[in-house]
Amino acid sequence: MTRWLPLCLVLVASSAFAQTPTTIYIAPTENDFHVYLAAAIAKKHVPVQVSTTAENATYSLKAAAVSEKSITTGHKVVNCVFAHCGGNEDKANTSVQLVDGKGIVVWSYAVNKQRGQKNYQSMAEAIAKHLNDDFFKKH
Repeated sequence: MTRWLPLCLVLVASSAFAQTPTTIYIAPTENDFHVYLAAAIAKKHVPVQVSTTAENATYSLKAAAVSEKSITTGHKVVNCVFAHCGGNEDKANTSVQLVDGKGIVVWSYAVNKQRGQKNYQSMAEAIAKHLNDDFFKKH
């Protein structure tokens, strides 16, 4: 019993000094892109917990509205006649900022994808991957 006592003391001491998990609040967006961001953060195993309130979060992730550009059928026909059908995909882009509790932007990223709204998931996953690789793995 006495030989387990030092091990128990070490475990209790280490748990007392364990860091609280990093939490992130994702500000709601008009087009519900924040839902895609939360799902992508979980899918890409970003080492954070998503909070539903800004007050409880270490960071806030703020996304600009997703901008979509649809290519009309007439434009597609003209492109195919004169430009070998290049640039005929709908496009979407957005940007995000990661802000700490003091209101300081600590990371930002912009993403552009083809296929417009069909690529919300792809844009969110790109953001989550870069958030993990460019920020959390380096800090």
